[in-house]
Amino acid sequence: MTTIPTPTFSASPVPTTFVVNVIHAHPGKQEEAFAVIQDVVHYVAERKEGFLWSTLSKSTDGETVVNVEAIQGTGNVDEFFSDPVFAEKFRKLDEVSRSEFHIYTVGDLVLPKR
Repeated sequence: MTTIPTPTFSASPVPTTFVVNVIHAHPGKQEEAFAVIQDVVHYVAERKEGFLWSTLSKSTDGETVVNVEAIQGTGNVDEFFSDPVFAEKFRKLDEVSRSEFHIYTVGDLVLPKR
């Protein structure tokens, strides 16, 4: 039987690594940029153990797409890019956008004090 992982939040920081992709779509190409990164993320989600979860968002001004992705560790980035199918899918972003990504680790978790 296959179980589906459920994302949860913790009241204290958990050592999690995040990849944040900021994708600046070429004029009129936000939907295409979203579709490309969506294809990339679904490919990783279906095949890579280091993938934990992702959120994909489109800006309301039609200019950017953001992928915030939780992974097990910084080594997963090299693992993903060493997959030629992943690399080819990711390169398609260059046709519809310019993009950048950075890797972050959790340093603090702030919750509302109510």
